[in-house]
Amino acid sequence: MSALRNDRARGASDEAGVRLERLQFRRASRGDGEAVAALHADSWRRHYRGAYSDAFLDGDVLADRLAVWSERLAESDRARCTILAELDGHLAGFAHVLFEEDATWGALLDNMHVASALKRQGIGSSLLALTGSAVTERPRGDGLYLWVLEQNVAARAFYEACGGSFAGRARVSPPGGIAGRLIGSPAKLRYAWRDLAVLLAAVEPTKRSAGAQRARDGTEPTSR
Repeated sequence: MSALRNDRARGASDEAGVRLERLQFRRASRGDGEAVAALHADSWRRHYRGAYSDAFLDGDVLADRLAVWSERLAESDRARCTILAELDGHLAGFAHVLFEEDATWGALLDNMHVASALKRQGIGSSLLALTGSAVTERPRGDGLYLWVLEQNVAARAFYEACGGSFAGRARVSPPGGIAGRLIGSPAKLRYAWRDLAVLLAAVEPTKRSAGAQRARDGTEPTSR
């Protein structure tokens, strides 16, 4: 992941302001599970109301996410990657991708979340760009897709602005396989980039334009 190594070394040199200039990117490791789980749970509480039950979001969501991330980060796995964005040593956002996950659609961006107080400053765009670059460095490197809640209109607009194409609709799977954690039968939409050059061309300019960052940043794909 040469693009990630380069960004970690120099930080983000955007014109978006002081925050992005202090931003650092790196791959997650075993010791990052608690911080990632806390941000993931907070983001679900803020954005998944109406799809996930209040009982789950106000109760077991942190424990559920901690179990997931403890397992994911327990050992290094070349088939997946979690990219962290850090501001002054604190977690600002993350993206988790599964390489070659689908024979048709390619790599799956399973999670991408940005801290609520740091949205609309280009962090999501930067994470998406680094994810796309990481996929292009793989042997296949031929596609990326994600699922987003149908009710999340802002997220859908973000991915469309980044060149993503609608590619299917399905029901949301309940977190942990527990049906009671869902409200009704919420739907999710697949957005895909069959050609990663389209994604990188759409996202990279946002790292140089504060106005584009404010308009495009701050969305989360629906995790499994």
